[in-house]
Amino acid sequence: MKIGTVTEIKTHEYRVGLTPSCVKAYVGRGHEVMVQQGAGDGAGFSDEQYIEAGATIAPDRETVFAEAEMIVKVKEPQPDECKLFREGQLLYTYLHLAADEPLTTALLEKKVQGVAYETIETANGGLPCLRPMSAIAGRLSIQEGAKYLEKTYGGRGVLLGGVPGIERGKVAVIGGGEVGLNAAKMAVGLGAEVTILDICADRLAYLDDIFGGRVTTLYSNAGNIEKVIKESDLIVGAVLLPGKKAPHLIKRDQLKMMKKGAVIADVAVDQGGCIETTKATTHSDPIFVIDDVVHYCVANMPGAVARSSTLALTSTTLPYGLLLADKGLEEACKICKELLPGVNVLEGKCTYEGVAEAFGLEYTPVEKVLFKN
Repeated sequence: MKIGTVTEIKTHEYRVGLTPSCVKAYVGRGHEVMVQQGAGDGAGFSDEQYIEAGATIAPDRETVFAEAEMIVKVKEPQPDECKLFREGQLLYTYLHLAADEPLTTALLEKKVQGVAYETIETANGGLPCLRPMSAIAGRLSIQEGAKYLEKTYGGRGVLLGGVPGIERGKVAVIGGGEVGLNAAKMAVGLGAEVTILDICADRLAYLDDIFGGRVTTLYSNAGNIEKVIKESDLIVGAVLLPGKKAPHLIKRDQLKMMKKGAVIADVAVDQGGCIETTKATTHSDPIFVIDDVVHYCVANMPGAVARSSTLALTSTTLPYGLLLADKGLEEACKICKELLPGVNVLEGKCTYEGVAEAFGLEYTPVEKVLFKN
């Protein structure tokens, strides 16, 4: 199969879908790999490294889209890229379609085979291709939140870890999954006073155990959310409903309950955000202020640490990518059932229920489209 990867064009996105090591793995299995010139520069991989690994360097993205049978990316296709797809072309990337109706429509119209990293799911409900970026985003949420608490950015002027003789900063993490766990690790490491909220009692017990009493765990309900809204200096939105639009757990009128200069870092922004006032921002213009509350809602947070993120991401996406290239989508899904929920759009049909629900589309089970015989 001809595999292609292109330079990411989302604002300040420096990750790349394939590393030179990935290229070597594909070429070693008999595939051809084409990399857009300069695609790896932002993550520290030169064209020469790709060539040494066996790739062909393409002068532009148009060449890659025109020749490749399978496109491997990091972020969802941007409008300028959507027009370059061909019917039946295999797209392997993060899609987050439930928060993006125009992209969903475009991929359905182009009849792309869209496999989303974030909905590939193991038998026990794990999300292997989402986990590494969730871990990085969770850690970054505290790093960025601590920065925007500084008075120069409109924050409260609070040092999260405090110093002897003063109160420590208060951090609330709404959601105890991979993002929440890693956010809490960073916040505890800084010395902040941390509260984690989740709807799963077993998960709360697990978090309480691993942190050894260094965090407060609360069941996530309206009363407890309102409590932390009033008390916190930094709130991290870490809610995930796989493949679905995130619920709004903090409403616009509740911002008035928050401390002046408090910060919200909504990591759920890719899925629409779990704060009603969330709107996607970029690394070049990362924050906005509503009712004296600073909002940090960058939709590609891990792009800021591109090399670490690229290496972490490709270590998990490569095995599935190799299987897709070796066998094609249908056979790969027969061999590896984990790929089935990853197929979000196929032959012009919406094959992921959460995406169909988000936009009132007809949902067609992927098995019905893929396994016709």
